[in-house]
Amino acid sequence: MAELLVVRHGQASFGAANYDDLSDLGRQQSRALGETLRALDWIPDRVITGSLQRQKQTLAEIGFDAAPLEHPGWNEYDFHDLLHSRYGGTAPSEVITDRKTHFRALRETLAEWQLGGIPAARESWQQFCSRVEQARCHAVEQGRDRVLVVSSGGAIARLVASCLRLPNDQMIALNLQIKNTSTSRFLFSKEKFFLHEFNSVPHFHNQDRAALMTYS
Repeated sequence: MAELLVVRHGQASFGAANYDDLSDLGRQQSRALGETLRALDWIPDRVITGSLQRQKQTLAEIGFDAAPLEHPGWNEYDFHDLLHSRYGGTAPSEVITDRKTHFRALRETLAEWQLGGIPAARESWQQFCSRVEQARCHAVEQGRDRVLVVSSGGAIARLVASCLRLPNDQMIALNLQIKNTSTSRFLFSKEKFFLHEFNSVPHFHNQDRAALMTYS
């Protein structure tokens, strides 16, 4: 069967004016993943990213030669828009800049969003689910044996939850544990698609690289 390897982007710039930019650590994480995949002789014959800068930067640091395709279905939900919309237009500053406060608020916001709340948000929960499924269908078109996708935690969590038919609250739990540059592996054929491996970080499994692991 063919393989779809979905990578979460490297660490972005939390709390900065432009979140959508890899940190120096995020670039190191991405290079470490690329080195490990090449050492394992896992070379993709199709490469896809979303349209976000941090996803494209991650792919560039991984370092495969294949010309990437772009599908915005792999983009993250717009968590800044969701948070600001939930708080009536402007979220409190600590919700954006303080990690503990941010992720507590994000968990609550996602749960409300999934239930049809936050009508002012630019994207509904159903629209998000639909575009992730469209991106999956695009990625698993026949004729490729190894497909590499660089995406984001929310889209990956939704893909896993959909594949395993998990309830929405489990999607949130999955989302918040996905490590930067982790890989989730799916096997597929014309009629089958199933999860083989989730949130794997083989490129951090030694003492020299263990300190590179982050969740946000």
